[in-house]
Amino acid sequence: MSTSSDSQQLRKQRVAAAAVAELTEGMILGVGTGSTVNAFIDALGPWASRLAGAVSSSEASTTKLRALGIPILDLNDTDGLGLYIDGADETNGDLQLIKGGGAALTREKIIAAAAARFVCIVDESKLVSTLGSFPLPVEVIPMARNLVARQLQLLGGQPRWREGVITDNGNHILDIHGLHITDPVALEQRINQITGVVAVGLFAARPADLLLIGTADSVRRISRSD
Repeated sequence: MSTSSDSQQLRKQRVAAAAVAELTEGMILGVGTGSTVNAFIDALGPWASRLAGAVSSSEASTTKLRALGIPILDLNDTDGLGLYIDGADETNGDLQLIKGGGAALTREKIIAAAAARFVCIVDESKLVSTLGSFPLPVEVIPMARNLVARQLQLLGGQPRWREGVITDNGNHILDIHGLHITDPVALEQRINQITGVVAVGLFAARPADLLLIGTADSVRRISRSD
């Protein structure tokens, strides 16, 4: 008898295969971070020699991509990316996302901004009507952690330091609990203006272009152009 974890893994594998179908020959690919992205990287084997290279958002993804023989490029050495594939901790129907559960949100935001297309891959448990049930990550300069936390409290949330976690950029993460995000773009802009904030895990000003949702028996597609 299959377990719920087996079912979830099958959904991730199904949506990963759908993401592979979005690749084109010779492209430079942006690759994100997380368990669903790991399933995508596992499916990239046949494409290892067909890609010009990849730009990765985390050391963990870089290690997996290198093991497949895919060249890892510095974003500064490219003219931009054709496609960025990444997961999300939450998504709404407008393809606005909460990301950063893996503490790679700043690099993920940079890669998303550099990509012509951003395809987000999730299982159906991540689709919500209103963002905020998943604590919103904010990457902060370490010396400003308490300063930023006090400002975040004024927004109505409860920031908690993700103690013991240091980002690949050498910074700290504050997770904001208890938010009900009705205007993701406005909240993203407001948090970005707090001195000491490096990046906030709201991907609303630059949402995904295509959302691929793994369900029990298929992959659902939601496009911004729909």
